[in-house]
Amino acid sequence: MSNLWISAGIELQDGADLQKTKNALSQLVEDTLKEPGCIRFEILQQQDKPQCFTLWECWTDDDALKAHFAAPHTKAYLAQDFTKVNYIERLQLNIGE
Repeated sequence: MSNLWISAGIELQDGADLQKTKNALSQLVEDTLKEPGCIRFEILQQQDKPQCFTLWECWTDDDALKAHFAAPHTKAYLAQDFTKVNYIERLQLNIGE
């Protein structure tokens, strides 16, 4: 079974502070990378739209991703309502298989 890759686009909620959001996202990355089943978790800020971010994630499987959303640090980040999700893509690495 291949790993589960995720690409997601998020952006600042109206009224959210950009620097506080970036700090919270940085903490989310640090905590998420310690989770079992997390292979990669990166958040990149768009250069031409600094209020928009792209998440690149790789998980061992769907159960690991589900556990991520149940984790206290993920719930704490989401409860702050800093960002909204524009899209989520579930991807596979090897398109030739």
